[in-house]
Amino acid sequence: MHAKVPGKLVIVGFGSIGQGTLPLILRHLDIDSKDITIVTGDDRGKAIAEKEGVNFVVEPLDPQNYHKVLDPLLGEGGVLVNLSVDVSSVALIRFCQDRGTLYVDTCIEPWTGGYVDPTLTFTQRSNFGLRETAIALRDPNKMTAIVGHGANPGIISHFTKRAMMNLAHDLGWQREKPRNQWEWARLSRDLGIRTIHVAEYDTQVTDSPKKPGRFENTWSVFGFHAEGVTQPSELGWGTHEKHWPADAKRHFDWRDSPIYMEWPGAFTFVRTWTPNQKHFIGRLVTHNESISLSEYFTYKENDVLLYRPTVHYAYRPCDAAVLSLEEAFGKDRQLQDEQKILLDEIVSGMDELGVLLMGHEKNAYWYGSQLSIEEARKLAPYQNATGLQVTAGVLGAIVWAIENPHRGLVEAEDIDHDRVMEIIEPYMGRMYGEYTDWNPLKGRDGLFPEDIDTEDPWQFKNFRY
Repeated sequence: MHAKVPGKLVIVGFGSIGQGTLPLILRHLDIDSKDITIVTGDDRGKAIAEKEGVNFVVEPLDPQNYHKVLDPLLGEGGVLVNLSVDVSSVALIRFCQDRGTLYVDTCIEPWTGGYVDPTLTFTQRSNFGLRETAIALRDPNKMTAIVGHGANPGIISHFTKRAMMNLAHDLGWQREKPRNQWEWARLSRDLGIRTIHVAEYDTQVTDSPKKPGRFENTWSVFGFHAEGVTQPSELGWGTHEKHWPADAKRHFDWRDSPIYMEWPGAFTFVRTWTPNQKHFIGRLVTHNESISLSEYFTYKENDVLLYRPTVHYAYRPCDAAVLSLEEAFGKDRQLQDEQKILLDEIVSGMDELGVLLMGHEKNAYWYGSQLSIEEARKLAPYQNATGLQVTAGVLGAIVWAIENPHRGLVEAEDIDHDRVMEIIEPYMGRMYGEYTDWNPLKGRDGLFPEDIDTEDPWQFKNFRY
């Protein structure tokens, strides 16, 4: 048991992540199952809720009813865990902070239609725009609300800090653990880290081919379709970059870190590397951590910008999801009528999720989780390897929020990474780090003439494919 829940606990949304999170809550938090309620939009997972002895309420939340539905279920204080889609994170954060309830989510969501509303600009429906509406609620006098704390965004930020400390140690530096954002940014600058990839490769495969007309994935279908297909590709733009992409724009002229491409992330390709797969082509899908990590490691002196790394996701989803994306794009980006989260059908594979720190004295260093489907099933029920990395992150956020109840709105970078790693590491499979001499210019055979910067391999243009 990591912590005692202060009151009742409500989980909003009960898809694959909600179903996987519930047994971890029951295993590690001191709370009676009768004090847990699931509020969801359909019957998915009802049998699991009944088996675990928790309340199950089918009531889709909307801007008119969420107060009325949630308030009596939470009672005094309590914890709200938002694992839904199409329910406004900002609305629920305000609701929780007004009534003294702790809040946790895995991503910042709009109300239904927010990702595809034709009246909204790219910026308004981007992860940058959604994050801006959330962090505007920062108030240290309010109850803790942790936004974006699953796998990524979430535990990947803790991996990054651990990787930086490992790198400093391996360079022979005698550095104490940084105590605040400025010290972490200075460490990143001193290490010479120029580019950070959230480099992930999902090799989980099923016992049958993907069904035509069905979007299959190892985690939220609706979430991945929104990030990969309907939102623009986004990244944090580093101070070392010399070549502005022709298809890139800034959200605001005065905010030069977060930028976006006028193209969806699922078809914005980049070169990257992980220990098992070595060099591969990933997708630059928009994610909160691309913005929050880049801004967190921004180093200034006397308000003068001196350093910031380029940060972005480089994701290769499972084979079934790749085919699903191709099919969706062939239908003018429309989501298939049928959707499926792959769980029991998976017969082998792992999710290799980590950070690739590049440009420093030792060239490049990957650090992260290598979690196989076999181990995931041994560790917890209702999981695949991808899901367990997310649900463990949710557990870590809930525990930290209970232990630190008066911190206002925070992101993963604001949290003590060592404490969260203590909670999640038993569920991460193999935590592993490896140095490599790889860079994005390696293996370029010249068959296709490309505009590259041979003098500086860590320029973003060299990663583009």
